[in-house]
Amino acid sequence: MIQRRLTSYGDIRVRPVQLLRRFAIGGAQMSAEWETVESGPADADRTVLLIPGGLNAARSYAELMAQPALSGVRLVAVTLPGHAGAPPPEDFSIETCARLAADLAASLGCDAVVGFSLGATVALEMAASGAFCGPVVLLGLSLSPRDEPAFLRALNRLSVVLGSLPWAVMLKLIGLAAKQARVSADRRVQLLADFRRNDPRVMRQVFRGYLEYLGRYDAPAARLCDAGVPAWVVHAEKGDGALTGQERRTLEACPRTTVVTIPGTSFFIPNDEPECVAGLLIEALGHAAEHKDRQKSQ
Repeated sequence: MIQRRLTSYGDIRVRPVQLLRRFAIGGAQMSAEWETVESGPADADRTVLLIPGGLNAARSYAELMAQPALSGVRLVAVTLPGHAGAPPPEDFSIETCARLAADLAASLGCDAVVGFSLGATVALEMAASGAFCGPVVLLGLSLSPRDEPAFLRALNRLSVVLGSLPWAVMLKLIGLAAKQARVSADRRVQLLADFRRNDPRVMRQVFRGYLEYLGRYDAPAARLCDAGVPAWVVHAEKGDGALTGQERRTLEACPRTTVVTIPGTSFFIPNDEPECVAGLLIEALGHAAEHKDRQKSQ
């Protein structure tokens, strides 16, 4: 259970909250126990849901939440079910996770959603399925299996024979990735501790569901465009997530989608480039009102 106390992460203080959300799908009751941290005024005019990348906890967004430009915005970061030691879901599909996240966003009155890496995929599905009609900021998004590194696909194949062993090895090596984040030594220790809370048996199911989703749609970029919501698709020149040439051309031609390329290398965009992400989020919130009206009309 997440502790109910005020916690300090560098320059930001966040309020841990625990929420249990349920909904029915296919006649069955689904639920998720959300670990969340909040910043900003509880009665702010604008509320944003922040969905972290795979294996990350809610507090991975601390650098973004500390941005002065967002001090008047209520930011609610979540730990995805099954990630960073959070209770695992009953169904590991991205579609179900997106339904649960959309239900949470509706209950919080969110105006926009930010997602990073696997969390960006959840935000994408929230928009593409029509479950969320506001602006989305998608950081380090992958749209197809080819956008992901070959080693992730290889681990998924090996796990068919070796079970959770490949993911246990990945977990031991995750510290190498955490060292690339441009954060303070204390914050790097926190991020690494959150990574190590992951269970290899759960990781196996998480990434199987993720990779299955990436291979599900023939034209995922067009599907995002057809969702009709303002979307910002953000990548570093080198780092987490990628786009194929065709995906990039489709998104650049979409009148509702802005493709952003950050110079240099970043595998942890919310931590490495919080000022840039904050600026994009402010821009996204400028488009929120009309789309919130659309959400209410559904």
